[in-house]
Amino acid sequence: MNLVVLEKNQIDEVVASLFIDTINNKPNCVLGLATGSSPVGIYKNLVKAYQEKKVSFKDVTTFNLDEYIGLEETHHQSYRYFMNDNLFNHIDIDKNKTHVPNGTNYEYDVENYDKEIEANGGIDLQILGIGSNGHIAFNEPGTPFDSLTHVVDLKESTIKDNSRFFNSIDEVPKKSITMGLTSIIRAKKIVIIITGENKKEVLARLLTGKISEDLPASILHNHPDVTIYADYKAMGK
Repeated sequence: MNLVVLEKNQIDEVVASLFIDTINNKPNCVLGLATGSSPVGIYKNLVKAYQEKKVSFKDVTTFNLDEYIGLEETHHQSYRYFMNDNLFNHIDIDKNKTHVPNGTNYEYDVENYDKEIEANGGIDLQILGIGSNGHIAFNEPGTPFDSLTHVVDLKESTIKDNSRFFNSIDEVPKKSITMGLTSIIRAKKIVIIITGENKKEVLARLLTGKISEDLPASILHNHPDVTIYADYKAMGK
């Protein structure tokens, strides 16, 4: 596992460049995408690069990590809405090749999401954020390392973390569908973004190298090609 420490805006630029290089080297690549605050700046850089004709997404396939159970795709806090609003609506990607787990008809994706990823050749580059309790995607502490796509009850800490995106904590869904931990580490290359002072403690736990299901992100130590991009605030500097 590699660690790169930069300012947040530099992380956005560097990781966006990594995505651009991946696409330009393999135009039909498969990208694993995330939502939340961590990748927003990266997506802005990707849109800018597309507008400047530095990259085309027309042959790219994407798979998102997760979705809230109970939210329609048109709900302004659904992850499909987030992806359309922050990236897909602004680039030349074929939306039929963009996959976000279905929050209202999730039984199909529980059975088939991993099969669809495999049928497309696997994920070439996966981006992750991390929760304050160490979750990646919506894999909460205690999630088995051998988990595939599944439905999860969200922990109180995760609901609290995500309440900033809703009008009140009562509006935050209590369940989600998420790629499992094995689903994630099947990706060929993984980058994880850890920024902000509120992530200082979880980053320190991850950097100890101790592997435990109590810290879901620690499974990344078992992967041969993972880079942590952290800012100085998360490093406590």
